[in-house]
Amino acid sequence: MTDSTSSSENAVLAGALAGTDLGDGLWVLPGQGNALAASTDDGVVIIDAGNRHTFRGMVEQLRGMSDDRVAAILYSHGHGQYNAAVPLWLEHNEERGEAPPRLIGHDNILVRYARYRETAGLQARSWKVQFPSRDDRPLARYRADVDRDLHDPTETFGDRLTVVAGSRPVEAIWAPSETDDCIAVWYPADGLLYGGPATPADAIPNIGTPLRTQRFTIRWAETLERLAALGAERLLTEFGPLVVGEAAVRERLTKTAEALRWLRSEVVDRMNRGMGEREILADLEYPPELFDQPWMTPNYGAPDYIARDLVREENGWWDRNPTTLHPAPPDEAAEAVLSAIDDPQAVLTRARALHEAGDTQLAMHVVDLLATAPGNDGIVGEAKALKAELCMTRAGQVDPYVSMALYWSGARMLGEGGTGWQDLT
Repeated sequence: MTDSTSSSENAVLAGALAGTDLGDGLWVLPGQGNALAASTDDGVVIIDAGNRHTFRGMVEQLRGMSDDRVAAILYSHGHGQYNAAVPLWLEHNEERGEAPPRLIGHDNILVRYARYRETAGLQARSWKVQFPSRDDRPLARYRADVDRDLHDPTETFGDRLTVVAGSRPVEAIWAPSETDDCIAVWYPADGLLYGGPATPADAIPNIGTPLRTQRFTIRWAETLERLAALGAERLLTEFGPLVVGEAAVRERLTKTAEALRWLRSEVVDRMNRGMGEREILADLEYPPELFDQPWMTPNYGAPDYIARDLVREENGWWDRNPTTLHPAPPDEAAEAVLSAIDDPQAVLTRARALHEAGDTQLAMHVVDLLATAPGNDGIVGEAKALKAELCMTRAGQVDPYVSMALYWSGARMLGEGGTGWQDLT
């Protein structure tokens, strides 16, 4: 995974194998992730069109290898940046006097795109906060990207589709995992499986990410088990390496599924014993034989993200604290808490002491007695400045990129006098 804190306006995640010739008419183009291109009897079939920043490099590499028509573009899933450049590929074929490529995705992608269009403002705010390297861009630009980058496929399928037959068959397989419209692509003549978002990189499955909708742990495990049954000799992951050898491919897929099933079992056991989310998180210990694997690093997702999503599957929104059932407006509640503190400076002193002792998370709980109050003057301003400092410290203490990004964004908003997403500009 690339460093998403770079200054690039693009801020895309390039595949580790971008620019690689896999041999025998298989190339990994420099798109969003490992954009695989395959020479077939019908022409070139590409997985994901990339975006407007990656398009030129993708075309240059492809045309250095093949002059065949781009016959089809497969949508690996419905996240917008992966296929934002579809109009440019259509123009490319037109300029060459060729018929447009087939645009193929899963049935569910049309529903996803409709939802993204409906919630474009939310999507823009989420993107700006999760990828703070782009915070110099106004929110309106993010919103424009959401509206611009969604291009419906012209063909969809349900469970499985033979895209191309002939000497190199290409089969698209529904692989619900990160989203419910994910696909994997199987090249049986080559023994090659493109795992798509079901096999992200050298990283634990991206379940329970703080800003995303529900992802289903056992459904992801079932997908991995179905893919393992194909008997692939090579696995191209979405962002990371090419896994070579039938045994190595099977181990990676089945071991990941086993870890996901372990999480489900352990979280359900604790829920059945009456534990709430925070109690479960504090009680779980992740077995190293499942989680200390090179393909399970918590560099984007994390085991505790998955645990929280499993709790969300079986519970409502209530955190079991009676205070939160019918809460007062946030500003009023924060002002009431502040008014009950005789010596607010003592709160700051205690928070700083905890921070200096290395207990930064505890310091954040304490400083919130003051830092959630409205305004930025006096003791409240001091509390928000301290909370921003604590956020930056926490960013250096966690592994998942998303957690780092949200701490960075939180610190930035506090530093600019904001208190929530309404203040994003």
